[in-house]
Amino acid sequence: MEALYRYANGLLTALAALFAPMTPLIWSVVAFIGVDFLSGVVASRADSRREGEEWYFESREAWRTVTKLGFSVISLMMAYLIDTLMLDFLHLNLTKLFAGFVCGVEMWSFVENACRISDSRLLRHIRQLVRQKVKQQIEK
Repeated sequence: MEALYRYANGLLTALAALFAPMTPLIWSVVAFIGVDFLSGVVASRADSRREGEEWYFESREAWRTVTKLGFSVISLMMAYLIDTLMLDFLHLNLTKLFAGFVCGVEMWSFVENACRISDSRLLRHIRQLVRQKVKQQIEK
């Protein structure tokens, strides 16, 4: 039993050492998803208050966020393995590209939630401007 414990401990230590360089990217993704989740909860409460309905927290939304976080971190690790072990000679930076994509999507979701919370004209204009720019890029 002790040999099995040592083997498992060595395996976990090796995995931690393999993925140690990407710790800041993982924490960045975790932070962006966490901020989006919290702003989504506040936006949901603001919507309910605006409509005069009773607000309550749904654990289903929290579990959806936990699932999204898990899949995002696993995907980030997979991109890191491709970057470092398989295609290291190409210098694609897939890990940073993927982390940037996830963080960008979460930031966009945060801006949408901020619009729902504050009903700010400035945020609505920023959202419309970005929407127009994306539409123009797609139509090219």
